[in-house]
Parts: sequence; structure tokens; C-alpha cells
Amino acid sequence: MTFTDQILEGIPAILPSAKPYDPSVNHAPKRKDILNPEEKKLALRNALRYFDKSQHSTLLPEFLEELETYGRIYMYRLRPDYDMYARPIEEYPGKSHQARAIMLMVQNNLDPKVAQHPHELITYGGNGAVFQNWAQYRLVMKYLAEMTDEQTLVMYSGHPLGLFPSHKNAPRVVVTNGMMIPNYSQPDDWERFNALGVTQYGQMTAGSYMYIGPQGIVHGTTITVLNGFRKIRKAPKGHLFVTSGLGGMSGAQPKAGNIAGCITVCAEVNPKATKTRHSQGWVDEVIADLDQLVQRVRKAQREGEVVSIAYDGNVVDVWEKFYEEDIHIDLGSDQTSLHNPWAGGYYPAGLSFEEANRMMAEAPEQFKEEVQKSLRRQVDAINKHTARGTYFFDYGNAFLLEASRAGADIMKNNSSEEFKYPSYVQDIMGPMCFDYGFGPFRWVCASGKAEDLQKTDDIACEVLEEMRKHAPREIQQQMADNIQWIKGAQENKLVVGSQARILYADAEGRMKIAEAFNKAISKNEIGFVILGRDHHDVSGTDSPFRETSNIYDGSRFTADMAIHNVIGDSFRGATWVSIHNGGGVGWGEVINGGFGMVLDGSKEADANLKSMLFWDVNNGIARRSWARNEEAVFAIKRAMKAEPKLKVTLPNRVDEKLFDLL
Repeated sequence: MTFTDQILEGIPAILPSAKPYDPSVNHAPKRKDILNPEEKKLALRNALRYFDKSQHSTLLPEFLEELETYGRIYMYRLRPDYDMYARPIEEYPGKSHQARAIMLMVQNNLDPKVAQHPHELITYGGNGAVFQNWAQYRLVMKYLAEMTDEQTLVMYSGHPLGLFPSHKNAPRVVVTNGMMIPNYSQPDDWERFNALGVTQYGQMTAGSYMYIGPQGIVHGTTITVLNGFRKIRKAPKGHLFVTSGLGGMSGAQPKAGNIAGCITVCAEVNPKATKTRHSQGWVDEVIADLDQLVQRVRKAQREGEVVSIAYDGNVVDVWEKFYEEDIHIDLGSDQTSLHNPWAGGYYPAGLSFEEANRMMAEAPEQFKEEVQKSLRRQVDAINKHTARGTYFFDYGNAFLLEASRAGADIMKNNSSEEFKYPSYVQDIMGPMCFDYGFGPFRWVCASGKAEDLQKTDDIACEVLEEMRKHAPREIQQQMADNIQWIKGAQENKLVVGSQARILYADAEGRMKIAEAFNKAISKNEIGFVILGRDHHDVSGTDSPFRETSNIYDGSRFTADMAIHNVIGDSFRGATWVSIHNGGGVGWGEVINGGFGMVLDGSKEADANLKSMLFWDVNNGIARRSWARNEEAVFAIKRAMKAEPKLKVTLPNRVDEKLFDLL
């Protein structure tokens, strides 16, 4: 069968042969055995409803074995035989070029070069899923190949609910992931309902088909590291950044350290993840011995090197060893998947990778105790380093939150709410970027051609350089950092998977860059371009411990902004929209929304990009300005001046001396 035949086949009438488990692939850990016998029957009924009754007797024992062995039903038998990667858009069958673009993005998310656990349909973060099983993947691809621009595909936590009549200006796909009744958003609720096959954790850009490999976070990490060094008034060269995690998102850290120009030590317990990042050139060296690591870091500090080193082991041991050896850490953070601490997101010190995986599945309560003990050790070591002058920040992975729940010495002055250390959003990304409207604007060249990506880089650079000539002083640094980034993008070889790029831009920058792309497409200078962003942005995400952690008017635990964002995007021209429960900081801890938009050179695309991108950024700035964030007040006043139709309610300041009279 051809690739097209296999896509149009959907779920095959004749079952393909069972596929052997491939040990060479990086697989998801076994999930907790949380279902009772009756619930397991329900999970099996739920899985079998995708198949004709004639196939049930064959599949039932197989699915039961998967459930018992892995804690989930992935339907490995249905994994396609063709290679999984983002093909040029014209290679996809379909009646809608918008739908074909979404097919490209789906396959990019599942590309083994991109995905963390590709056979389990998990893109990053340990549990960030594109779909729950391979039947869902097959159905979605078939629906996308069949749909017209008068239909909308509705996605229900990985399950394609179906194609519904709509209209040309409606989104082609509407995605929800993990949208639970609020009282059912505890970690065990995810384990139970995901095992039943009725919901999934879409992370941020996994379940919304907008992940572009670790490049997606390299830029934000580069900005964070650069500004971290600016905060401590040190040039990065020869100075040390210590962190952990080399999986999906966290794999970007050593590359970002190289671009920023510092020494990076990044610990990783999974040898397969380390090998992948080293083979891709995202980390320079791999060291498995702590004494060798100490010697290597001392040499790099002494000689003022720019180098990234993966330590093949646990980061807790690194923090403790560096303290014993008096290795000064300038910047410290952590990017293990602590939003998912009990199911592979964090591996405790003192256990091997294999021992931890066994305990996770067979003795989950003991594993939880080991994780919390390890977090207490890690925080103790970090506290010793910060007493010597290390600047430590939470990198939005719920490290501070889970450490506090573990009883670690992480709270400020015996406070029950305030941490000793800031979130990177509080100190860096919030006031320096998000409040001014700067966030992670992305695009993918649907042609798959490297030369198209080069042309779009050049276009974006030209737009930014022209804008910088007239930019106010308040955003000159952001403009300069992004121009430097885009000029070095090709040299830094950031592409993994699709021909994609990211840069931080405000609403004006995003609109002008997108408009220039659309003009180039209309002149046949480049092929179609797919726009998107990380949900980690100005307005797409309500997350009290990350994206909205610098909101101080008491509203950081509300989620109105993310909902407003996705509703507004859906009727302003987005090709697809998504809204998720969960994300980088955990299930039940955040609501986040995203979009995708296809530029095809048409007048309609030009109108849509201007309408949607303006809203997509400025609704968040409006909320941030109402919280009395001075940078956001500046930005929204500037937006109102540029667009007379925009009228935003501004806050009135209160003279604090009045409270002294009460």
C-alpha cells in the first residue's frame, strides 16, 4: 500500500500483524496499576469500540496484556509501517490545504527524532501525548484527508469525535485535552481516567500539534540564561549554569547555554536521552564520573570556555559534589518533569534508572517517598550554594511546588505561600518579555525545504531590524536579542524535524513578519507557512506558578485569560485552536491554549493574521495591565495608540500612604 492508501484506510478492515516491542526505542515508563477489575473491563470496552466486533476476540487479550504490562492501552499493533516525519505538504492526501498542514504537524510531533516516547505517542514531558492510542491517530489522519473547508474536526482528548459541518472561516480543528471537572484534577485522577481511555495530558504543544522539537524552548532558555547573567552582572563566558533534564523540552538547555556563551552542566538519568541529544549536537560532551566532571568544569572555568556537558547521572549528586569541591555555580535551575513526579518526571537520587522504573510501577508509595527524600536533599544542596552566591530560579517545571510538598526547606521566612527562590517568569520572562507582549512566535515551512526556512529567516530579520529603528527605549534590548538570535539561527543548526523557527516578538512584530511571509507566498517566493506559538506566552496560559506568577492583584489563580484567548482566536481566523488542562507545571495546576494558522498567500490569510495575532497578544497585555504591571500598562497604551478601535480599561493607582490613615 502507498502512503496515501494507508492514510485513507484509517482503521484497517483486516488487522495488521502484531508488532514486537522495540527495545532500541525510548519508551514511556510503566504507568501505575490504578484500575480495579471492573474499571479494567471498562478500559477494554472503551478500547474495543474503535474496532469491528469480528476483531474483538483477537484484540481483547492483546489489549489486556498491554494494560497489565504498561498501565495503558497503546494499540501497538496499529502503529503504521511508514516512516513518521513531517513530509512536504503536497505529499499528504486531502481536499483542504489547511487540513494537510495539520497532518504535517501531527506527524512532526510523532517523529522519533522529535518525540520523547514515539511508540507511546508522547512528544515530551514524560506524558505529553498527541493521542492516547494508534487507533486515534489513524482515524484523525483519515478525517483530515477527507475533510473540506466546510467542515471542522472536533478532538476530545486525543479522540476524534468527528467531522461537523461548519464554514470556511471556522477553525478546521478544535482540540481539547484533559478538560476535567475541577474536583477531578488530582494526579491520580489523570492516572485513572487516562488508563480508562477517556482523557489525556496534552502538555502544552504536544496535544495541539505545534511542537517543533527542542528548538521551541532553546530561544526562551537562551533569553532566560542571558538575562540571568545580566541580573547577577556577569558576562556568561567562563561562568557556570547547572541544571538537569535532557528529554523533550529540557533537551534544549545545553544548546541554549552554548548560544548564550556559558559553561552548562546538565544532568540526565536516562542514557538514551543523553545519547540522543549528544548525537544531535545539542550537547558537546558526556561525562559519567563525578570526579572527571569536577576536573572538566574547573578547566572550563579557568580557561573561560563555552561548553555544554551532559552528566550521565542524577543532578542531586552534582549539586552535592560541587559544594564539597567548592565549584562555584553562577546560575542554577532544574527542568526535570516535576509536573509528573510519580510517573517518570523525576528520578530520585540513590536509585539506578532501572531500579526507579521498577519501583515506580511495583511500589508507587515507596517511590513517592524516595522522590520526596531526593527533593529534600536537592534543596538542601541548592541552599548551600545560594548561601555562596548562586542565583537559583524555578524554571517553570513545578520544582518549588513539589519541593514544598515534600517538606523541603524551600519557603521564605517560614511563610506558607512564598518561596525562597523566584520563578523565572517572576524575575525574567514576565517583566522583561510577557508584560511587553514579547513571546514565542513560531513558523513552519510547509514545503519542507531548507531554502524556504532560510528565506523566512531573512524576511523576519529584515522586519525586526526596520522595527528596531523606531522602537521605544523600553523594548530595545528585546529587539536586539531577537535580531541576534535570528541571525545565528542557521549557524546554530536548530532544526530537529520540520523546517521550523521560533523567535520572541510582540504583536506588531508577529503581524509584520506574518504579513511579509504571506506576501512572499503570494509571489511564489516561498511555499505555505504554518504559524503558531508555544502556549507559554503572553496570553495563552493561566499558570500561577509560571506564566502568570508575576500577577500580584490576587487573580493569578483564575483562568479567564486562557479561555478568552482560545475563544477569540477561533473566530478571528485560526486554522486550529486548542485548550488544555495541565502543561509544564502539572495536571490541575494550569489552563493553557494554543493555535495554528496556515498562510497561503491569499487576501483572506492576510486579514486573518492581522485580526487574530493582534488579539492573541493584546488580550493578555490587557489582563496584565489591569493587574497593575507597569510594563504591561506601557504596552497596552502603545497598542491603543496604534489601533483606535482598541479601548482597554486601565487601573487607577492608589496612594499607599492612605492605608496608613486606616
